[in-house]
Amino acid sequence: MAEASFAGDVAQSLVGVDNVVRDLEPSMGAEDFSFMLQVKPGAYMRIGQGVENGVGSCFLHNSRYDFNDDILPLGAALHASLAEHAMPLQTI
Repeated sequence: MAEASFAGDVAQSLVGVDNVVRDLEPSMGAEDFSFMLQVKPGAYMRIGQGVENGVGSCFLHNSRYDFNDDILPLGAALHASLAEHAMPLQTI
């Protein structure tokens, strides 16, 4: 739970409190991820990538799924920010 809170805090610092859902209904979207968490603490995050007109709103493994390339910079920023917050540089 601490890892999920940390990830939510970092995401919130990037996109604001209104754009982070912390109580998303559980799903079996990555059932094997639980095995990884038995070895190393972590959190599973989803980044919204559909658009308001419904384009790209299909689930993975659907023949109509179309990844929204416009979300790539935000995804990269989120992952970089997670690393920066988890391992801050020491100032001397």
